Amino acid sequence: MHEMSIAQSVLDIAFGEMEKNAAKEIRKIKLSIGEFSGVVREALDFAFDVLKPGTAAGDAEIEIEVVPLSVVCPACGPIETTLGDLNFVCPHCDAAVRLTGGREMRVDYLELD
Repeated sequence: MHEMSIAQSVLDIAFGEMEKNAAKEIRKIKLSIGEFSGVVREALDFAFDVLKPGTAAGDAEIEIEVVPLSVVCPACGPIETTLGDLNFVCPHCDAAVRLTGGREMRVDYLELD
């Protein structure tokens, strides 16, 4: 389950920022995770629940925003699609589409005390 290593990396980032800011506690971690990133939100939530206890993030709230998939056709422009319907070809002109969103994996902000 790679979500465990992702959760650990996010906590490492948070602990590093906590140290830089002489904070004692992490109150909130806000993440943006793209629906095409391959991360299972429930597994990531579980991983945080396993890793947080006994740390400065023990009482931290983890907020995960799922960023929807977005694609653009070079000829037709933005195309509405879902992960289940994605085939990387424009349904209107058969041109290859480009992913413009949905692969994100970032820490948006931290609330520290």
